[in-house]
Amino acid sequence: MALVLGATGDIGRAVARRLGRDGWQLQLAARDGQRLEAEARDLRLRGISVETHPCDVLSEDAGVSLLDALSATPDVAVCTVGVLGDQSAASDDWRTAERLMRTNYNGPALLMGELANRFEQRGSGVLVGISSIAGERGRGTNYTYGSAKSGFTAFLSGLRNRLWRSGVHVVTVKPGYVRTRMTDHLDLPGLLTVDPDQVADRIAVAIRRSQDVVHVGRLWRGVSLVLRTIPERLFKRMSLP
Repeated sequence: MALVLGATGDIGRAVARRLGRDGWQLQLAARDGQRLEAEARDLRLRGISVETHPCDVLSEDAGVSLLDALSATPDVAVCTVGVLGDQSAASDDWRTAERLMRTNYNGPALLMGELANRFEQRGSGVLVGISSIAGERGRGTNYTYGSAKSGFTAFLSGLRNRLWRSGVHVVTVKPGYVRTRMTDHLDLPGLLTVDPDQVADRIAVAIRRSQDVVHVGRLWRGVSLVLRTIPERLFKRMSLP
């Protein structure tokens, strides 16, 4: 059984379809119930077993409520929850910034933490969290989003360190630019941009091979290394998208 959190987003939908093709029975969770049911109907037409559950990661009891409602504790859980947001709006309004941070870090981390506890009690399972290259360094164009993803990366790393002896594996996925509805308004660089299906394929491989940290796109591992090694006195002067 595989649980996909954020199953109505472009990446979530791609992950659900890929895992369904791989033979997994699916548990889908998302905030928008109508879109969730529409996605479930499409998957069922493909012969995939699907159950659906409403879940808003901003709700205080989202994790416990969702997991208590599942028909069974999943073997795999993939968290695709996240929103790019607008840095200008977040800079001008603390409420916008707070929601962006909570959506990309607090909510997903708390939910994954609850899943981790249940997986640990059982002694098995794979947790997959989608972070971002944006979390490698704080850039002026998206530092609110990037800071939340940086926190999520650290959280997943801590879970992996805590759980590796217990039979639970934690995968951190770090895409760069992905063509989705959230990025439609952006002029993305072709060589560094991937489709949601490529992200889903990379996740499927990471689950099968028990990988720890994976990048999506051939160039991003190198880009990530370069970003981390630029001295701050130089980095602060750079204008990066």
